[in-house]
Amino acid sequence: MAQYTRIEVAQIMKDTGIVPLFYHRDIDTVKKVITACYNGGARIFEFTNRGDHAQDIFSELSKWVVDALPGMIIGIGSIVDSGTASLFIQKGANFIVSPILNADIAKVCNRRKISWLPGCATLTEINYAEELGAEIVKIFPAAQVGGPDFVKSILAPCPWSSIMPSGGVSPEKENLTKWFKAGVHCVGMGSKLIIKNSNDDFDYDKIEKLTRKSIQIVHKIRTES
Repeated sequence: MAQYTRIEVAQIMKDTGIVPLFYHRDIDTVKKVITACYNGGARIFEFTNRGDHAQDIFSELSKWVVDALPGMIIGIGSIVDSGTASLFIQKGANFIVSPILNADIAKVCNRRKISWLPGCATLTEINYAEELGAEIVKIFPAAQVGGPDFVKSILAPCPWSSIMPSGGVSPEKENLTKWFKAGVHCVGMGSKLIIKNSNDDFDYDKIEKLTRKSIQIVHKIRTES
């Protein structure tokens, strides 16, 4: 059962500004990555459903986070059908992220009042997602559908929309400035944030520093706007 309401999730996503997303089959690696993001100031994390037995890893992870990282909100990404959404909700997912727009997923999430972020690539899809109850919509792949200019074009006629781009977002000030000046609610970041060192091992210290730096950049952009 989710510990956080969908409104709380939406607010923390906005307050943090970035949503780290990551998958690995080794639970200890995932814990270290989440801890690095947490120490860097992130209070929201998307574990992606991209490998065999991901539900087992997530189940252990969601229980561990409650005790080890107070205030960290963990959800699941890469969900493409309602059955899988239901499975992860039972495992403790506080939010569901999808690369597609699927009305059946919306019904499952709405019944349990779980935050649902569907993947959209057009204004029509965004409008339909909002009709289905999505507080925040994910644009994916963000760079390919038009980047920050696409966000500006959407928000011009629909300023009430809350948008999270994923794909094409990086921790650099220039990149983040373009997205947040365009009006995004928050951004999703994966491989550009959760990086490896020259030995091909995850660089947990660097991940922590990049997380902290990214959050600070976002807060500064908003203060100056």
